[in-house]
Amino acid sequence: MAEIDNLTLLEESPNKTPETQIDGNLLIAQSLFRAGVRVMFGVVGIPVTSLANRAVSLGIRFIAFHNEQSAGYAASAYGYLTGSPGILLTVSGPGCVHGLAGLSNSTINCWPMVMISGSSDQKDIGKGDFQELDQIQAVKPFVKYSIKVTDIKHIPEDVKTVLNSSVFGRPGACYLDVPTDVLHQTVTESVANELLTMSDQNQILEGTLANLEVEKAVSLLRNAKRPLIVFGKGAAFARAEDSLKRLVERTGIPFLPTPMGKGLLPDTHELAATAARSLAIGQCDVAVVVGARLNWLLHFGEPPKWSEDVKFILIDVSKEEVELRKPCVGLVGDAKRVLDRINLEIKDDPFCLGRTHPWIQAIMKKAKENVSRMEVQLAKDVVPFNFLTPMRIIRDAILAQGSPAPILVSEGANTMDVGRAVLVQTEPRTRLDAGTWGTMGVGLGYCIAAAVASPDRLVVAVEGDSGFGFSAMEVETLVRYQLSVVVIVFNNGGVYGGDRRNPEEIGGPYKDDPAPTSFVPGAAYHTLIEAFGGKGYLVGTPEELKSALAESFFARKPTVINVTIDPYAGSESGRMQHKN
Repeated sequence: MAEIDNLTLLEESPNKTPETQIDGNLLIAQSLFRAGVRVMFGVVGIPVTSLANRAVSLGIRFIAFHNEQSAGYAASAYGYLTGSPGILLTVSGPGCVHGLAGLSNSTINCWPMVMISGSSDQKDIGKGDFQELDQIQAVKPFVKYSIKVTDIKHIPEDVKTVLNSSVFGRPGACYLDVPTDVLHQTVTESVANELLTMSDQNQILEGTLANLEVEKAVSLLRNAKRPLIVFGKGAAFARAEDSLKRLVERTGIPFLPTPMGKGLLPDTHELAATAARSLAIGQCDVAVVVGARLNWLLHFGEPPKWSEDVKFILIDVSKEEVELRKPCVGLVGDAKRVLDRINLEIKDDPFCLGRTHPWIQAIMKKAKENVSRMEVQLAKDVVPFNFLTPMRIIRDAILAQGSPAPILVSEGANTMDVGRAVLVQTEPRTRLDAGTWGTMGVGLGYCIAAAVASPDRLVVAVEGDSGFGFSAMEVETLVRYQLSVVVIVFNNGGVYGGDRRNPEEIGGPYKDDPAPTSFVPGAAYHTLIEAFGGKGYLVGTPEELKSALAESFFARKPTVINVTIDPYAGSESGRMQHKN
């Protein structure tokens, strides 16, 4: 046999038993397993079917989807929920292109993910090979790092590199391109073991934190008159909930979570400022921002939503993010480690605002007023349903589950916006929604990831009918793997609620076509899952919804609850409309 860069394959000999040969498919599977990967998501086909089968044979669970887009969303959410890179496997060409949705979503949300795609045989590049595409260039705008494996002997090191790169610094997506010829190359078992052992030496080093920066941050908090702690999903990813709790309860500083930061501290905590959001960010003089970017969700940290003289203490794992925002104090590092250092600094000279502090009283008063106003609206049983009545019933049913709390998945314009204001999170990493990019279509992928990552928890999706439609076929995946997921579809007949055109907008040769926002009225979404053996419910009254929730939450089987909503109850929405 030919020699491959000093790694010689064992020649067959009549006097010697040939050593077992390891091909590229198995070596990738072994590399992933050795690195701790236990779950993969994807869609198989030429040339990666054998790779998926090899992975399964080693003990890696493969969750097969109908569409790479949903599988990519699952991989991204799995990376967030577990702290380890979610793995997406796709075929070449169009499979890779479909996977770009998951890559981009992962990088924007700062979640670790690795997409592995098969690609054309290297000797046939440029000839018009089957599904030929320069995939390294295609993924470039959406990843932190990408690499093509050019030879089987590079597989273990390249696999370890993309896995490490996805979690190092600010988490994000990485890409591994594996040509067909590399998948079919072989090395002996002993050579494979040597390559795997060598790759184990690839380690990640953590940075250090300057004491003076921590001291300055604590001094600002100590002397602040109206301090605020803001935290996001970066703090959730860092498992910083206990450190945050110590800081909040030791200092008495009110807190404001971003949507997916909800639950790190319970929404019911007395220092929660969510219901007084406008007051909190508009009047605070010092804001500690932990694992959240000062982007559109936080009004860029700029007036008029924020005070002109607010001083930011920005805690972020990315040095570039800190330098971009130019805060008063920037602390670069893992959120939990930085908060632990701040707590240690405060411990030697403690301070606490106390319940009688004017700032605390103002926050509590405003929050109580806004909650009371909302509860008056929620208490009404409106039929045909508006968004508030079913959302209250769902909220109460989820809270009744106790601990471990269900993981909530939410998408859709009105459905998600109202849900942010009404649904209550009491435990960390129990809310997944459209996120930083406002991505629609994530719902079923997120549900599947959550059910696989946390099999002890019920997963509840609260979806608009438009959001559900992006990935509705994946209800078959729920049934196939018998995942504990209940999908609740708010069915109002279209995007924002059907035909919303003004009379002057109706004209032209196609004026009799349905409006661009309209779907088939009364669509029987619940029957879709029944086609595959799941359970479906059609509900339109409080009693019907309560009964369906009680039965499905108890059964913990794949379910779709089709909730009929008044088509005129919603409004066009791209951002949260429920300000306070």
